[in-house]
Amino acid sequence: MNLSHSSLHYYIMKHIVDEGRAPKITQLSGAFGVSTNVMVDALKSLQDYHGVVLHPVSSEVWVIHPFSTAPTNFWIESEKGSWWGNCAWCSLGAAALLDCDLTITTTLGGESRQIIIEIAGGQIKNQDIFIHFPIPMVKAWDNVTYTCSTMLMFESESDIDDWCERHGMDKGDVQPINNVWEFSKVWYGNHLNPEWVKWSVDEAKEIFERFKLVNPIWKMPSDGNRF
Repeated sequence: MNLSHSSLHYYIMKHIVDEGRAPKITQLSGAFGVSTNVMVDALKSLQDYHGVVLHPVSSEVWVIHPFSTAPTNFWIESEKGSWWGNCAWCSLGAAALLDCDLTITTTLGGESRQIIIEIAGGQIKNQDIFIHFPIPMVKAWDNVTYTCSTMLMFESESDIDDWCERHGMDKGDVQPINNVWEFSKVWYGNHLNPEWVKWSVDEAKEIFERFKLVNPIWKMPSDGNRF
């Protein structure tokens, strides 16, 4: 199997979808017929490309958006299996990618009150939910795990205002869950494609604009880099 960003990303993503967990470095090395050192270098290159997040010590796969291999506040379950999503956005993206009836269990604002989001027939049953995006996208990859941890679900914008004051967090953009659901279908729609290529910044900006994500947190300067 030819080793590239696309093929490595696809192998990891397909394994997580099918097995609910990421393949280990040794398994990846065997699948691609390369040494573990070569595979670690390939994984680090994919990380630099923003295609994966690795454990800082072992270099094993930690995150491959929209999935996490470590416990998070977003638990996704279907008849096919179960997975962790990184955040509200990612969990909806995972649901779109899995393309089946499922539930997402989380807590409002990452606090004590649990809710279950039901998706059936491609439709979200819980329409009265809002998602908060507090971190500007231009800074998202400064610490993408932290960025994801702050993208949470709430029942109202006033709840978000109270939460921001309580936790000393700047308020960002607030979006109804259904808009994020439709946005996630496009954003993550290519992530299980063997020919996957990371969105460029300009492509990302076009998708943001398409879904009327116009709050300043979505603004990024045009350049030739990948998002």
